[in-house]
Amino acid sequence: MPTIPYYDWIAHHAGRRPRQLAIHDLHTARTLTYADLDARIGRLTAALAARGITRGDRIALLAPNCAEYFELQFACGRLGAIMLPLNWRLTVPELEYILGDSSPKLLIHDRSFATQASALSASLLEIDHERPDSAYERALAEAGPPPAPVSLTHDDIGMVMYTSGTTGHPKGAIITHGMVFWNCVNLGIPALITPETVQLVVLPLFHTGGLNCYANPVLHAGGTIVVMRNFDPGQALDSISDPALGITHFFAVPAPYQFMMQHPKFQGADLSRLRIAGVGGAPCALPILETWIARGVPLVQGWGMTETSPAGTMLDAADAIRKVGSAGKAMMHTAIRVVDDEGHDVPAGGIGELLIKGPNITPGYWNNEAATQKSFTDGWLHTGDAARLDEEGFVYIVDRWKDMYISGGENVYPAEVENVLFQIPAVADAAIIGVPSERWGEVGMAVIVRKPDQALAESDVIQHCLGRLAKFKVPQSVTFVDVLPRNATGKVLKRELRMQYVGQGAPAIS
Repeated sequence: MPTIPYYDWIAHHAGRRPRQLAIHDLHTARTLTYADLDARIGRLTAALAARGITRGDRIALLAPNCAEYFELQFACGRLGAIMLPLNWRLTVPELEYILGDSSPKLLIHDRSFATQASALSASLLEIDHERPDSAYERALAEAGPPPAPVSLTHDDIGMVMYTSGTTGHPKGAIITHGMVFWNCVNLGIPALITPETVQLVVLPLFHTGGLNCYANPVLHAGGTIVVMRNFDPGQALDSISDPALGITHFFAVPAPYQFMMQHPKFQGADLSRLRIAGVGGAPCALPILETWIARGVPLVQGWGMTETSPAGTMLDAADAIRKVGSAGKAMMHTAIRVVDDEGHDVPAGGIGELLIKGPNITPGYWNNEAATQKSFTDGWLHTGDAARLDEEGFVYIVDRWKDMYISGGENVYPAEVENVLFQIPAVADAAIIGVPSERWGEVGMAVIVRKPDQALAESDVIQHCLGRLAKFKVPQSVTFVDVLPRNATGKVLKRELRMQYVGQGAPAIS
């Protein structure tokens, strides 16, 4: 019997707890035990090998959330191939750049993306959950015996995840098998993940937050993930409330929590079974944290990015209320620093750039040595996030370093102003960007979505802020919109707002 490679925890659990439920797909109502999942991974491994896929080859996946993400991830591991999850919100030209940069041998796609897939690749394998004889299922059914698993190390590449970036083309962050493993170790313990864990997965699985917070750690522990095809706040609340599903864990960026708490079902939802509700990906407004605390669910904050696998810091559940607003401390096998522009450590309370180092950090970017060299100093990754440490060493993510603007010589961090805006009852959504000012260099512009049937004027917003913020932080103008642009994980796309209001020759505010 061949030795099972270290990375293949699905094979491990199939041997130890074969009847344990591994994945429950809400969209298809399909359930897979660990034995089922292991068998399907084996058949996919054989099908890919029959197509000539070998060690180091890339395989792209373009699909909404589904069990096939994990089938492909572990099939790639058994072959030594590299998984390439694609952001389905990107346009064909954007995807063309990614595929041109990564050169996958095969594109597996959901039927809903057939048009895009046909424009991107000649080598396709279609998933169609409406047809039991889809090309994907036929490939699995017709597969012969799988080849023996290859021997890999922690340094071998398991995935390449392309980050959205703020300018230019996206960068392919290299994700090693070691990074995924160390994320399971780092995150699994403080997130209280055990074989009894049942997590509702709502973030897109092409994103590290969906795949690794906490889906992979849950599978690593032998627990169960309940997969939602696309996030819907009402359906998420129904699922969490359903005792038959028994959801114990949930993770999202701030936006889904915001949309859920604004949903009519929120007050009546049964949240009593939640052991951990994690939030990360962007600074979380205090009104969101306070609303969930009032329902008995402290949101456990964390911080990370694609390049950190992603868990970099996490706030232990015991400190969730005492340190509201903090992203916690560094994970067990990770180190962090907060430094100034000269690279010197900033004293407690000071704001600087967050740096991170450890075995969970990417070795670099695919086909982009220049970006790799630029991102590291003496092995420390520059995160691009502005942060501060308090006297006890808890880290607070202030904002994206690049989102900060300078008004009259003073640094303004939009997240701080947005916290104040969310205190206005009529505000459904809000973002702050810096816009040119002839007098101050830059001043804040508030971009606000009103709640339905709520009246709110620019003067109301500014007056609210005047009593709660230093004068230089108060937005000088307010624009009302129907919706804020967001990416697939729910983060506000500040660069689109800046392009709309600044990049098209908007006049400076005097």
